[in-house]
Amino acid sequence: MQAIQPTVTPLRPVKNSPRVTRRSSSSQRSYPHQTLAAETGVKLVVNIVLSVCATSALIQLWPHYRAVQEKLQEIQAEVNLTQERVDKSRSDFNRYFDPSLAKTVMQEQSNRVDPQQRAVILQEPEAPEAEESTPQP
Repeated sequence: MQAIQPTVTPLRPVKNSPRVTRRSSSSQRSYPHQTLAAETGVKLVVNIVLSVCATSALIQLWPHYRAVQEKLQEIQAEVNLTQERVDKSRSDFNRYFDPSLAKTVMQEQSNRVDPQQRAVILQEPEAPEAEESTPQP
């Protein structure tokens, strides 16, 4: 039989290449916290830089924020005044177009008086003139 048989290579131990050098365990263990301290220091510096940038941005935006707040207050005051005028105009409109008050409104708008009304004229009572008295000695 002519079957293909796998070739078996003998196992040889792998030798260390001369380029690869292992560090001694004593050099790694002499400063175990050095990398952790460096990483923490970098994080601290980055966070300080970000905090300074954020603070400077807020300082630059503060005047704009105050100006916008002042404009908003002015606009709200104008809206309140306009709302009062609208409310007054609505009440006047309702009053002018109320059929039950038509006669009263017409009298207010013109100088005419309803013929069935009597005119009432108020007069102040006349005060008697005070005589001038001069003291005699």
